[in-house]
Amino acid sequence: MPFLSLLSILLFGLLSWSQLVITQLLNDQTTLVEIGKELKISGWNVNSSEYCSWPGVSCSSKNSSVERLDLSSHGLQGNLSLISELKSLKWLDLSFNKFHGIIPSAFGNLSELEFLDLSFNNFGGSIPLELARLRNLRALNLSNNLLMGVIPDELEELEKLQDLQLFTNRLNGSIPPQVGNLTNLKVFTAYENELSGVIPDKLGLLSELQLLNLHSNKLEGSIPESIFNMEKLETLVLTQNRLTGYIPESIGKCKGLSSIRIGNNNLIGGIPREIGNISSLTYFEANNNNLSGEIVTEFSRCSNLTLLNLASNGFTGTVPLEFGLLSNLQELIVSGNSLFGDIPTSILRSKTLNKLDLSNNRFNGTIPQSICTTTRLQYLLLGQNSIRGEIPHEIGNCTKLLELQLGSNYLTGSIPPEIGHIKNLQIALNLSSNHLRGHLPEELGRLDKLVSLDVSNNQLSGSIPTALKGMLSLIEVNFSNNHFTGPIPLFIPFQKSLNSSFLGNKGLCGEPLSISCGGLDDSSHDAYHHKVSYRIILAVIGSGLAVFASVTVVVLLFMMRERQEKAAKDAGITENDTSDDPVILAGNVFVENLRQAIDFEAVAKATLKDSNKLSTGTFSTVYRADMPSGMSLSVRKLKSMDRTILNHQGKMIREVEKLSKLCHDNLMRPIGFVLFEDVVLLLHQYFPNGTLYQFLHDSTKKPDYKPDWPTRLAIAVGVAEGLAFLHHVAIIHLDISSGNVLLDSNFSPLVGEVEISKLLDPSRGTASISAVAGSFGYIPPEYAYTMQVTAPGNVYSYGVVLLEILTTQLPVDEAFGEGIDLVKWVHTAPTRGETPEQILDARLSTVSFAWRKEMLAALKVALLCTDTTPAKRPKMKKVVEMLQEITQN
Repeated sequence: MPFLSLLSILLFGLLSWSQLVITQLLNDQTTLVEIGKELKISGWNVNSSEYCSWPGVSCSSKNSSVERLDLSSHGLQGNLSLISELKSLKWLDLSFNKFHGIIPSAFGNLSELEFLDLSFNNFGGSIPLELARLRNLRALNLSNNLLMGVIPDELEELEKLQDLQLFTNRLNGSIPPQVGNLTNLKVFTAYENELSGVIPDKLGLLSELQLLNLHSNKLEGSIPESIFNMEKLETLVLTQNRLTGYIPESIGKCKGLSSIRIGNNNLIGGIPREIGNISSLTYFEANNNNLSGEIVTEFSRCSNLTLLNLASNGFTGTVPLEFGLLSNLQELIVSGNSLFGDIPTSILRSKTLNKLDLSNNRFNGTIPQSICTTTRLQYLLLGQNSIRGEIPHEIGNCTKLLELQLGSNYLTGSIPPEIGHIKNLQIALNLSSNHLRGHLPEELGRLDKLVSLDVSNNQLSGSIPTALKGMLSLIEVNFSNNHFTGPIPLFIPFQKSLNSSFLGNKGLCGEPLSISCGGLDDSSHDAYHHKVSYRIILAVIGSGLAVFASVTVVVLLFMMRERQEKAAKDAGITENDTSDDPVILAGNVFVENLRQAIDFEAVAKATLKDSNKLSTGTFSTVYRADMPSGMSLSVRKLKSMDRTILNHQGKMIREVEKLSKLCHDNLMRPIGFVLFEDVVLLLHQYFPNGTLYQFLHDSTKKPDYKPDWPTRLAIAVGVAEGLAFLHHVAIIHLDISSGNVLLDSNFSPLVGEVEISKLLDPSRGTASISAVAGSFGYIPPEYAYTMQVTAPGNVYSYGVVLLEILTTQLPVDEAFGEGIDLVKWVHTAPTRGETPEQILDARLSTVSFAWRKEMLAALKVALLCTDTTPAKRPKMKKVVEMLQEITQN
């Protein structure tokens, strides 16, 4: 009898448990159905009982209760309270949606929850105190919302919490000392808020902390010594605050630190010598403070140091000779201090040195002959010092230099012709405001990549060499305030410069100066007059030939047109025929094995239906055309406002055929063309993955896409390689935008509208353009007054595309503010108190330190590309090299 009683009790308990499980499962299914209806979640079949297979839903393998709900990046909005009914939920990700209002306090009832991500929404109000009841929570991310109020003290009850991210909100008040009680915390980010007060000393209790990022707040007081007791701390970012006091000597205790960023504060005193104890230190940035004293030699013990930025402080003394021991040093930036003495030759022996910025100091030695011992030096910035002596001829050994700044010193002697050997020099050559004499070397004409040349305010004499016409990339020049004489060479970059670029030279004449060259001596005048006359004669002959050729082409085209119309009439078709069949005037397919699959009439008819429209650009509209054979095409219909293209039909066909033979993996090549009536259609492969614009900004196109930095970086490199190839074959693109970048099945990019650049290039006279060249948000600023499409302008447009890839922001968005586009929004970030990390897509930059590092490197490239001065932008070839270096490193 006792046994039967025990068995009955067990059976009753089992039945009760089963009923509870069944009830829970029914509740979960009902709850999910209601959630799907409320939030309008696509892909959820609310009539199906297989809810565990719905997108974003994961269930327990034991009892099918819902344990994971991932609805990130779906553009959702609505009431979230129902989610609190999923009692077994361990993972809840609602990031990157459009939720607003307050965070439901009912989320505090999800007692099993371990992961909660509500970032990148529009949640307002304060952080609910009820979240402190989530005792199993390991990760809490509320960043990038509109949250206000203080960080609750009650969060200390989340004892298992390892990751707390609150960045980019409107939180105020001080950081509660109770955060120090979260002893398992590994990541704490609260940057880009309005936090004030001091950094709590109790943060030193966080023995597991690896990343502490509090930049861009209003934090005051000193940096607590205690935070350097955290042996596992790897990254410390406190930039853009109001911190005062000294850098603690205890900094040397934190031997695991790899990155220390404390710039843009009000720190005083020197750098503690204990800095040399941090063997893993890679980055040290303390720029824009009030630090003083000498630069300590102990940095030389940080063998992994890659970047040292001490710019804009009050350091005195010399650069330590021991820095030559830093075998991994890539960038040394000490500009804007009061350093003096010789240029440190020991550093120049480094094989890794990429950038040496000693500008705006008091260096008073000479430029050493060993200046180019290092093989990787790309940026040599020595301007605004008191450097004396001559520029050594060995400067020509700096073969990888991109920028050479020697302006505002006391240099004497002549300009060494060996500078012409620096074939990679492209950003700037600045020798201004020195005491240089003699002639300009003709060898400078070999610098075919250079975009900015400044030799103003010297004592240079003689004529401006005609050999400088070899500087094919030149945009910005300044020859003012010297002793140059003779006519200014007829070279477009010279004549397009401001006349102020040539003023202060009494003997100069010609454009852009308003001084004629009639006052030259007889021999010079005759030579000049002879050259001008010779050009006029050639121009007249050339014009005559052009007129004759044009008349011949027009006559031939009229004859061709007459024969075509006669043939059409004989077939019973006239130009005014109202049938649905368009009259095909000409067409061709360049790929032999596709000719049978393409029907010209089907192509033409597809462009007459708006339902087939894929996209609309500045110069063309793109349609999808499905062939009877089953093949799909992408058809680009040119927006010609007149019949100019048709009047140059022969030339157009030849150009399209040439472009079909361009061989590059990142260019869309035409596979054929069709002409009917006054319409030009260009045929391409159809790519179902759409455009880069859709990939970045249209979540409805790819709801299951998870942000992936390597894919985006590969796209950026591919687009750059395609454009660099175009520039190599002398093609300037008319409309670079993310909408003109197509993605194949592997998400490899192909630059489109290349044909437009050849067929509608106004400088070649092949067609008239009534529209502005380029898409809104991508047009370089100089286009407004030059109205010319240039290679540097292409680089600017590419820079905008790269910023889109990095930030996932639109090129133009009302959220930036009136008159602000993406480029201005990014470039003005420092004035808003924002650091580079804040403008990156946090879905990518917060995944890993490696991704963030690569994104920051790519951001530097984008900033160079979008510089307001065309001369300062790199060439596309260099852009490719810089991006490839990121992938290789």
